[in-house]
Amino acid sequence: MAPNFRELPEKIRVATGERMRAIADAPSVRKMRARVAALAEREWKRIVRLAAPAWTVAYGWYSKREQREKVLLRALALVLGVIVLYNFVYIPIAGLSGGFGDEVAVRQQQLSDTRALMRSYDRLKVELAGTEKRTVPSADFSLFSVIEQSLTKSIGHEKIGSITPSDHPVPGGYQEYTVDLKLAGLNLAQIVDALYGVQTLPMPVTVSDLHVRQRDQDPHTYDVDMTCVALGRNG
Repeated sequence: MAPNFRELPEKIRVATGERMRAIADAPSVRKMRARVAALAEREWKRIVRLAAPAWTVAYGWYSKREQREKVLLRALALVLGVIVLYNFVYIPIAGLSGGFGDEVAVRQQQLSDTRALMRSYDRLKVELAGTEKRTVPSADFSLFSVIEQSLTKSIGHEKIGSITPSDHPVPGGYQEYTVDLKLAGLNLAQIVDALYGVQTLPMPVTVSDLHVRQRDQDPHTYDVDMTCVALGRNG
């Protein structure tokens, strides 16, 4: 019978596949695979065992940092992570399909992005330092008492209609203290004195909201709704 050349490539492929499977299933090859797998597992366990003390020390050191230091460390880790990803992941992959010109463009973009990230990191660092300077001492701090004493001194306690304090945590390990005030029957000079007294307190307190309403029965006096805010650190 004449050979069928159309079926010959398929027969060669099948024969080659069977030969490769036979080689892969050979006892010597199986033993080699088992030895390689065992060696890889043993080396991995050794690396994990050697790295465990350093990881424990690093984690313990990080846990003892203050909240603002943790924020800075996370931002720095983000910057370094982006740099590592660009250098050891993105650039090698891009280099496989691009030429020298593409690699130069990628490195220029990487440099530009890294500089932008560093500028963002420096800006966040400055903002965080500024926020730290604008915080009040959290230990036994009472914005209610501070504002009440200031207004009693500047306009008199009888002008205070109500004082409603509240506080809640904000991101970054801070606590926001708020006092809502209702002042009644103030003249313009007393309004100025009240605001001046709050703004010149020895701790950073901000007037975040102010509404002044003229009284119908006396056009020279006013009712004032005011909100004062201060920022402190948790703990």
